[in-house]
Amino acid sequence: MSALLRIREGDRYVLFHTPYTPGSYGPPGGVFKFHASAEAVLDRFSFREQRRDSPAGITRRDLRGFLPARSLAPFLRWFNGGSDRESAAECLRRELTEELAEVGHPDLGAEVGTMAFRPVRTVVERPERVPGRDYRQLRLFEVYEPTPTDEAAMRLCLRLLELARAEDERHVILASSQDIIDGRYRELFVGPQSALLFGTRRYRQDIPPMQHT
Repeated sequence: MSALLRIREGDRYVLFHTPYTPGSYGPPGGVFKFHASAEAVLDRFSFREQRRDSPAGITRRDLRGFLPARSLAPFLRWFNGGSDRESAAECLRRELTEELAEVGHPDLGAEVGTMAFRPVRTVVERPERVPGRDYRQLRLFEVYEPTPTDEAAMRLCLRLLELARAEDERHVILASSQDIIDGRYRELFVGPQSALLFGTRRYRQDIPPMQHT
């Protein structure tokens, strides 16, 4: 269950380097988090968090995990109700602040705290088998863009577009829709979820995340 942020200039989109898949890029945003008050209801669904290797606590309470098929419908009803979890704005503000630090521009986080967003689309990918795994995967992506009347958001967007155009900037890029469909921006990989910034389907399989031993 995740939210993505669309920042664009015409047919080109701002993408950030993705630390979980080094050498690849994707849109700002990430997984919604649930609140402690949701633990009882998630226990009723037999929800089990999928933890990723990360700095201490950064993936705690992510709405990324496992549950039995019988719990899928009530889980989605709970999620769509919006209680006991982050709102889209809370999720995007948190993720954007974290990711700006990851791409080397923590100073830009000062503009994030009050950002407002408007919805673009919601894409739900029906459960599909995961190669090499014994489970099916359902994913929901909510795509948003900054509200045009939010002056702080517009300043941040302009600054990110400037960075993405800079030849010496390696952590923020400006990829076209065709780059995203092709899965490559010059020598760099582009994550398939980036295609949801302009459409309702992805064109390529996931890039495997880095594994720690």
